[in-house]
Amino acid sequence: MKHTLVALVEDKPGVLNRVASLFRRRAFNIESLTVGHTHEPNVSRMTIVVDTELTAPHLVEANLYKLVNVIDVHDVTQKPTVMRDLALVKVQADAAARAEIAQLADIFRAKIVDVAADSVIVEVTGDEAKIDGLIELLRPRGIVEMVRTGQIAMVRGSVSNNGNGNGTH
Repeated sequence: MKHTLVALVEDKPGVLNRVASLFRRRAFNIESLTVGHTHEPNVSRMTIVVDTELTAPHLVEANLYKLVNVIDVHDVTQKPTVMRDLALVKVQADAAARAEIAQLADIFRAKIVDVAADSVIVEVTGDEAKIDGLIELLRPRGIVEMVRTGQIAMVRGSVSNNGNGNGTH
């Protein structure tokens, strides 16, 4: 089973390395890991999706708290959460194929963000299943290159993951 953990960490050099090293040492399997700035200065937010078949999620959370640069950790797996992933998919497309790819992109509320003589780049945002669905339909066209961000997650409503639960810090 996959669990999604949201960790607030100090925005300092080496923090990502410490978190990744912790996962390596403990043999926790990372499905995806995204990091970005928050609205708070000097605080970054990590969304970590872990495979918990072999490791209980509370152990992962407890180990994260052992790192001095970790401010707060929440397992948001069972909470009402908005989760998104972004993918850029470069697909072979001559002039004749572009219209069909554009129709597929419309169906998935994706958009074509670049057109070259022999390819297009499609940008799609959504949950993992939506992105996987579009990729499977684009695959027969010839995927040249693809990149995905990994999941980001935010709990719905006024509850925040900044430690005090009221949306402010």
